This record gives sequence, C-alpha cells and structure tokens, in this order.
Amino acid sequence: MQEFVDFLAKHSPYDQLDADDLARLGDATKVEYFPAGTSIVGPDVGALEYLAVIRSGVVTVLDRSQVVDELGPGDTFGQFSVLSGLPPSVTARATSDTLLYLLPDPRKILEHPERLAFENADRSVARHSLLAGTAVDPMLRRVTSFMVPPLWCEHDTTIRDAARAMTDARRSCVLVRVGPDLGIVTDSDCRRLVATGEVPVDAPLSAIASVPARAIAYDESAGSALVMMVHHGVHHLVITDGADQAVGVCRVVDLSATDIRDPLTVRSAIEAAGDIDALVAATEQLRPVVVELRDAGIPPLRVGALLSAMIEAVVAKCIGWVDPFAGDLDEPAYSWLLLGSLARREPLPMSDVDTALVWSGIDPGRLRPPIETAAGQVLDLIERCGLRRCPDGANADNPLFNHSFDQWVSRAQGWMAHSDGPGALLLSSMLADSRPLTGLLQGRRLQEQIRAIPGDETFLRRALLDVVHRKPPTGFVKDFVVEPSGEHKGQLDLKRGGIGPIVAIGRWIALRLRAPISTTPERLRLGAQEGLLSSDEAAQLERAHHEIYGLVFSNEIELLRAGAPVSTFLDPKGIDSLGRRHLRQSFKAITRVQDRLESEWLGRVR
Repeated sequence: MQEFVDFLAKHSPYDQLDADDLARLGDATKVEYFPAGTSIVGPDVGALEYLAVIRSGVVTVLDRSQVVDELGPGDTFGQFSVLSGLPPSVTARATSDTLLYLLPDPRKILEHPERLAFENADRSVARHSLLAGTAVDPMLRRVTSFMVPPLWCEHDTTIRDAARAMTDARRSCVLVRVGPDLGIVTDSDCRRLVATGEVPVDAPLSAIASVPARAIAYDESAGSALVMMVHHGVHHLVITDGADQAVGVCRVVDLSATDIRDPLTVRSAIEAAGDIDALVAATEQLRPVVVELRDAGIPPLRVGALLSAMIEAVVAKCIGWVDPFAGDLDEPAYSWLLLGSLARREPLPMSDVDTALVWSGIDPGRLRPPIETAAGQVLDLIERCGLRRCPDGANADNPLFNHSFDQWVSRAQGWMAHSDGPGALLLSSMLADSRPLTGLLQGRRLQEQIRAIPGDETFLRRALLDVVHRKPPTGFVKDFVVEPSGEHKGQLDLKRGGIGPIVAIGRWIALRLRAPISTTPERLRLGAQEGLLSSDEAAQLERAHHEIYGLVFSNEIELLRAGAPVSTFLDPKGIDSLGRRHLRQSFKAITRVQDRLESEWLGRVR
C-alpha cells in the first residue's frame, strides 16, 4: 500500500489530499497490466467503476479514431465516466506495455473528495470539483436533449387563437409557415406588438411572425445553441433535422442552467439602452458575467464567444447613434469591420476592440472627412462603455484602416504583388481576420473580392515565414524561456509566445485556402482536411490552443477579480506541475508543426 500512496502523493490532483485520505485511497487501489496495443476503455464498455492512474507506460486517447491526447505516468483517465455514471466518450489504448492503478469512486471512500480537481483527458470539459456531483458539461450534450416538440399554427390563424393555443399547451411560441419560409411567434412578440395595441388581436399570425426563424441543426451542441442565441439576441431556436424540417424548439429556460441566463440578460440590456448612460450601465455587467461564467466551469473558448457577442452588440449600438453625414450628403453604403480575436470570436476578457471601415462613393476626398470624424465619435462612445480601442492603431478612424471599397481592393492587390512593402503582411493579416459587423453585404463583397485576387507565392512565403518565426518560449531541455529583466522578469507572455503561433498557423491556412473568417480551431481542422496539416497535427494544435487560451483567460479572470492590472504574462511557477507539463507539451507540439512546415512548405513556396 505504501508504494501506492507514495506514487499518488507526487501527482496531481492526489497531492492535494491529506495523509488519512491518501491512506484510504492506497487501501482501495488495484493494479492491472495491459500489453502494448490493448484497448483499455471505450464508448462501448458502459459506465466505468474505476478511474485509472498510469503507473508506467503510455496511453493514447482517441476520439472517433483521431488522437486527441497521449498520457504518461501520473496521468488519470476515466474519471468522468466514474463520476457521472455515463459511458466514456473516448477510447484509451495502451501504446506501450502499461501498468495502471485502478481507483474506485473517490466520493465513496474519501473524507474530503472535494480536494480532487481532475484535468479532463478528452478535453471536452474544463476542470471540475467532485463536490459538483457531476462532471458532465450539459452544454456538450446535443441540443435535442433540451428541445420540446413544436406547436404549429396556420399563417392565417388569428393572434387571439394562437395565444390561446400557446396557453393551453403551456408553450411560449408557435411555428408557422409563411410562404416557403418557416416563421416563429413568441409570447414576447404578443406582449410587444399586440398588448401595446400596435397590432390588433384578430390579425393573422403572419403579421407578427419573425421570418425566417433562427434555426440550428439537431446534431449541434447545447453550447452552440447558447452562443447562437446570444449572438442574435433571441430566446428560442428551431431544431431542424437532416432535411431542414423543424423537429422541435429549444428555449433558453430549456437549457436549465443559471450560468447561461446572464449573458442574455446583458445582451437584452444593451439592446434596450436608449442613451449612452444606459449603455454604460449595461456594459458594466460584461466582465462580472465573464467571471461568473468561468467560475461556473464554462470552457474559456465558449466564454470568449459569448463575450464576443456582447461586445459586438455594444459596438453596433454605438455605431447606430452616430450619423457620419449629418444629412447633407447622399449616404453611401459603408461597413464596419471587426478585426483580430474579436473577428475570430476568441477575445480575452480585456482584449482591445480592433476595427476598420469600408465605404463606397465616387468622391473619396469628400467622403473621408465626415466618415473619419464619425468613426472617432463611435470609438469615443465605445471607450466610455469601458472597452478599449486598439492602442497600436488598428482603428476605424486611422487612415490606414479606413478606405473606400476600391481603395481596399487596390491596396490588397498591392500587398499580394509586393509583399515586402512596409506593413503589407501585417495589414493583410489583419484583413484576413476581419468580419463585417454592419453593412454586411458590402463587407462580405469586399472579403470575397479580396479572396479572389490571384495569389502571389512570395506573399504566401512571407506569411509562412511569419508562422515559423513565432517560436514558443521553450528552452533546450525542459525549462521555459522567461523574460530576463524588466517589469515582467521571470514571466512568460503566453499570448505572444503561445496563442500567437497557433493563430498564425491558422491564419496562414486561411490565406492559402482563401477561406472565410472562422475560429482558429475551425481553421486547423480545415488545414487537416485540405492536406496542409496532418490530422494528428491539427488535433495537437487545437488541444494546445485550448490549453494556452484557457491559461491566459483564467489568469486575466483572477487579475480582474483581484483588481490588479490585467496582463497576458504569467509566472510559470504559479502553474501547477500538471499544467506546466501540459504547457511544455503544447509548446513542443507547436514547434514540431512549425519545423515541419518550414522544411516541407517553404521549399515549395518560392
């Protein structure tokens, strides 16, 4: 037993247990040996009775035949199946001869099981405490788990009869066909339009239907449904099958988690703000909500996506309050573009708001002054709301980021043809990470036209050189390369040295494939589909992005909570031993991909 105790006490999370609980765990430990190539657990074995700690050997974790992790001595797997009573969602296979310590459900034998905080081996959920009673993230379940059957009415049904049908069925919405499209009417539509007298109660249901209704596919997760709801400011989504037929409706309350209501409440307050003071009051809730979501165990990348939706609503509100032309010009079409992490929907809690403008008009000299003035006014309003414009100049009132449609296209052609020009790679990379917020038609046309510009191999080579030169801060053996002096002495800049290289790889993939804006994980998966990365490389980079983004995100949360200045620098000594090991593995994975891209792709791109 002492051998078991000595080994477990050296590894997370068992090093958090006191001597009595360690002894209890040692008494209950069993040992099992698995030869190389043996399948240890899989989704078809049912719920597990024991979690496994690797004593010696290597275990590969696979998700639908794709490698998602490689575990070694001291690592634990199977814990979430034991805790939840559900079958494991991944397969674990012995890569080499492996000896495992098998532990029963710690809640049944330990006096303080709450001291165990496991790191999930399949990366599907964040770290959880045993006190929570379950380790299954409900937001990972299919959205169909939360839907109710649809209630249908004809388009010419009166609003009165439809409201009665909703009351009788205890539903908050009805679906209706309006021509070829699917529409939805909610109880809030009735209160907003009918109770106020704007629409008579005997009008047809089609008079107040929202067409087309927001819909999500049946195989999407509840987390994806939440993000869609917050982005569009709606409380209902129609669930569709593979043939795009409505099979159910999901409401916010159906998701039945308190941690999902706050972002919608903030979004609603932003939408309802009638002046800047009300908007400032609504925006003050942004970061407290982010802290609460993270404390509730919501994965950082999902919290980032929700934060993105709320920030976009603030920026759009400020844009709507500023008239760039003061009524004395024929208003041209113009589009605000979000740039960088906000465009990818991967912001950190204190990320800047990077913006650009594109507008159409036959007289750029006449249009630019009022547009630049208006852009500055919008950015001033944004900063009054506690958000920060880009300190490095990526702002819509900067002439470098404010052009007519034709000027943007001409500049992009110049970047492609003369990639060694001043700032060409930076500006083109920023435009690759852009998404229109207003004037969507014009913004998308610009992106499509730029993607259609014939590629220049020198430009792509410069983009790839940027990728391979962004080296993670790893040493020759195993130590991290920290700042040698100054304000951040002994710290790592994980945004620049960790997130940055992975984002750059994803951006190079998007530039090479002329792909629309998407998240970094989506770009990595696209790179694997198109042969720019192997499936293993894409999985390792995606996991590294998840790990490092989570570290930086959580660090900013803790600094916000403490009222300290927010920074992307971390002291590696403040990361637990398991976290440091995962960080080293992530850095190594990034470096391996960079080295492979440099040796194989730079030779092709001349």
